[in-house]
Amino acid sequence: MEFILGITVFMVLLMIGLGIYQIKKGISGKNAKKILGINVVAVFGLLIFATTLIYFGHMPVFAQGGQTASPQDVNGLGLIAAALSTGLAAIGAGIAVAISSSAALGAISEDSNLLGKTLIFVGLSEGIAIYGLIISILILGKL
Repeated sequence: MEFILGITVFMVLLMIGLGIYQIKKGISGKNAKKILGINVVAVFGLLIFATTLIYFGHMPVFAQGGQTASPQDVNGLGLIAAALSTGLAAIGAGIAVAISSSAALGAISEDSNLLGKTLIFVGLSEGIAIYGLIISILILGKL
């Protein structure tokens, strides 16, 4: 477990250092896409690597009372599923709210009578995050 924590801290510090270096160097559009790609690959690679080590390697996982539990006793993939359902739903809701609210502001600036109708669409966009939260609560309830 300390090995995974050490790798995680190293990767976070490396990504922060890379970002600071590119900002001081002067970042351009092509370099920004390259850095974003490196960050995405590093984060998901580390997630897959840590999951593989914990569940398919024979590393002990900490349990209550200071005893170690087998990897089958801890349902970490369920926790990852709950986190992903909440996180991805929140990202999707943020994108939906950004698009619908900017369109709503444009419509309201032309006709102020459309305020009530446009608020409905923005509220529906925010509901996506609540759906993700409900799914994660259902997943956590089954663990």
